[in-house]
Amino acid sequence: MKKIILSTLIAAMTVVSANAQTKKVSILGDSYSTFKGSNPEGQAPFYPDAHNDVTEVGQTWWSLYNEAMGYTLEVNDSWGGSTVCNIGYGHWNVANSSFNSRLWKLGNPDIIFVFGGTNDAWANSPIGEYKYSGITKEDCNTLRPAIAYMLDGLARIYPKATVYVILNSELKEDVNESFRKVCKHFRVQLIELHDIEKQNGHPSINGMKAICDQLVKSVK
Repeated sequence: MKKIILSTLIAAMTVVSANAQTKKVSILGDSYSTFKGSNPEGQAPFYPDAHNDVTEVGQTWWSLYNEAMGYTLEVNDSWGGSTVCNIGYGHWNVANSSFNSRLWKLGNPDIIFVFGGTNDAWANSPIGEYKYSGITKEDCNTLRPAIAYMLDGLARIYPKATVYVILNSELKEDVNESFRKVCKHFRVQLIELHDIEKQNGHPSINGMKAICDQLVKSVK
């Protein structure tokens, strides 16, 4: 009888432990985090692409990461070509698709991955000056205040979630330094990627695996 009770208790504790480890992950991103059918309708996906070998959603960095950690996807709000700030390619105002226009759409996550800055770098979006309070809509036309507004907003909207910022490899140094400094100010862990294989400017299967591996090693 005692053995039966002990076995039941162990089984129950195992279930509780497994549930305690299961976390919900949301993503605020650009094309690197897209996959057709996995993002809100109307938000242009990059994957799958004829010039990239990532053809299945299970090959994306976020699918690989959640599988490795035993986590579940809450919301993937990623939009191909989107910038963190409100000025994108051709110096057009893209406030409707920028990261800060989508802060409120991430559900109820335990973890938030912000994977952006690539298009700000590629589009030569204005960098601006560092500003951490009283940030206006006009301020968010430049990158540095836009990053600050984003991180402050995420902390306010999702106080129970842990935010991590992922920074692409091979970006302009002023973009890299902007993310470093603003993330340090808000005490948000910045994960700077390296050695990411790409096809058509986007992570390949090997690149996706490398992103997952670096996240698993870096996230505390």
